[in-house]
Amino acid sequence: MSSEAYMAIYRRLFEEGFSQGNLAIIDELIAPEPISQARTGSGRERLKQLITLLRSAFPDLCFTVEDQFVKRDKVVVRWIARGTHQGRFLGVAPTGKPVRVAGMTIGRIAGGKIVEEWCNWDALGLILQLGLIPNLDLKAPLSASTGYDPVSAAAPPV
Repeated sequence: MSSEAYMAIYRRLFEEGFSQGNLAIIDELIAPEPISQARTGSGRERLKQLITLLRSAFPDLCFTVEDQFVKRDKVVVRWIARGTHQGRFLGVAPTGKPVRVAGMTIGRIAGGKIVEEWCNWDALGLILQLGLIPNLDLKAPLSASTGYDPVSAAAPPV
C-alpha cells in the first residue's frame, strides 16, 4: 500500500467513524483482533462502544486531522476533536460547554487494516473544560488564601 492509502485509512476512521458515527466502518478499517496500547481495552466492539459513548455525550463531535506522517507500516496522526457536552459523560450531567481536545495516534497497518495502535490525548484539558476540577491559573501569584507557594516557602528571609 502507498503512504496515501495508509493515511486515508485514518482519515476515514476519524471522519466517518468518530465524526459521523458510522460504526460499520470499524469492521472495514480495523483488524479482527487489533492490539491497543491504551488502558481502555481493544477490539472492534470496544471501539464501537467508545464512539457511541462519545457521540451520545457530544452529538456534534467532529474530529479534524491536522497532520499525518507515514513511516514504513506506521501512520502518525495529530488530531483535534471538538464538540458540545450535551449528554452524560463520565457520570457528569450535560454542561452545554463546548470542548476542544487535541491528541495523537500512531497506528500500525497490515493487510489494509489497523492492527495495532497507540493513542494519547489531553484528558486533563477535557476535564478542565467541563469544569470537573477548578481551572488553575498558573500565572497568578499564589498566596496563603489561594494555596501553598513553594517558591516563597523556600526563599530565605529578607
